[in-house]
Amino acid sequence: MTYFEAIILGVVQGLAEFLPISSSGHLALLQHFFGVESDRVLMFTVMLHIGTLVSVFVMYWKDIWALIKELFLMIADLITGKGLRIKERPTRKLGLMIIWATIPTTVMGLLFNDFFESLNSKLWAIGIGWLITGCMLYFSEKLGKSVKDIDKMNFRNGFFIGVLQGIAICPGISRSGSTMVGGLITGLKRDFAVRFAFLISIPSILGAAVLEIPAAMKASSAGLEMGPLIAGVVVSAVCGILAIKAMIRVVVDQKLKWFAYYVWALGVFTIVYNVVTA
Repeated sequence: MTYFEAIILGVVQGLAEFLPISSSGHLALLQHFFGVESDRVLMFTVMLHIGTLVSVFVMYWKDIWALIKELFLMIADLITGKGLRIKERPTRKLGLMIIWATIPTTVMGLLFNDFFESLNSKLWAIGIGWLITGCMLYFSEKLGKSVKDIDKMNFRNGFFIGVLQGIAICPGISRSGSTMVGGLITGLKRDFAVRFAFLISIPSILGAAVLEIPAAMKASSAGLEMGPLIAGVVVSAVCGILAIKAMIRVVVDQKLKWFAYYVWALGVFTIVYNVVTA
């Protein structure tokens, strides 16, 4: 892989992971046009995901640190018989919601991983995924007022958002878009919907990376140049930070529909290209 290809893929991964346009779909499409076999760059793809994970830690380090401290306080409360006390401790409730939302995502990923992986090589499936993403983004802007913060969020809301995140394992269906739309559908405040979507991406991205590492190590046995790898990871992290900042403003300003137009156009192009070149 050249530095140019690594940087381009890093930019796409960093932006598309958090913009509602599907990073997996973009990476699969670029690998197709670059003529790069997916198994040859599996380790590179895993490291790009680690780069975007760094973006979330940089942007939400205060929340993450508060959640870590609250975890130990919760353990102490359980040991001393005080219970969960989630009504009086919103940070604790947020942590439990993140765990709860991760459960359906994990189950769906483990049960249907092979099926989802098979879709990465099918351009028509990626195109359909983009069309679905566009519909979700467009109609989410037609919803009523979003009024729920963590204090009013319930476990049904968290589970529903987790299911949508699980569906987004399909290439072309945006993870960030699905989880933000899920938050809006369940009535979360727009700024909190974005915050929750990015926080639950941490276990999702980390879990996916851990599951892929064994296969990535095997696939990269032929060797992987460190220069392009480092460049791609750094670029993905920087672009991820920029994408997160952009999405906070986009969702609050109710401009998700512009991304709907983009993924609709990309979905139609991908499907037509697949039919013409089949």
